[in-house]
Amino acid sequence: MDRRARGSRGVYSISVASELSEVGLQTLRLYERRDLIQPERTAGGTRRYSDDDIDRIRRITELVNAGVNLEGVRRILALEDECAMLREQLREQTG
Repeated sequence: MDRRARGSRGVYSISVASELSEVGLQTLRLYERRDLIQPERTAGGTRRYSDDDIDRIRRITELVNAGVNLEGVRRILALEDECAMLREQLREQTG
C-alpha cells in the first residue's frame, strides 16, 4: 500500500484523533458538521479518522489560531484542495 493510500485510510477513533490533533471532541464534531472534515464511518456509524484527516485538523487549527473564522477556513481549504489537485494533474501531464 503506498503512502497516500495509507494516509487516507480511516484508522483512528475520535478520541485518538482528538489526542493526536490536540483538538477537543466537540470541536471535531463541529468541524464535521461544518463540512471541514469528513471522517470515514464504520458500518455501525463510528467515526474513523485517517492521517490525512489529522493533518487537515491541524491545518484548521493553524488557520483558526491566525484569526480566520470557520467559513473562511472552509474556503481556504477548498482552494488548497483545488491547487493540490491541479498540481497533481500538471505532474501527470508533464510526466
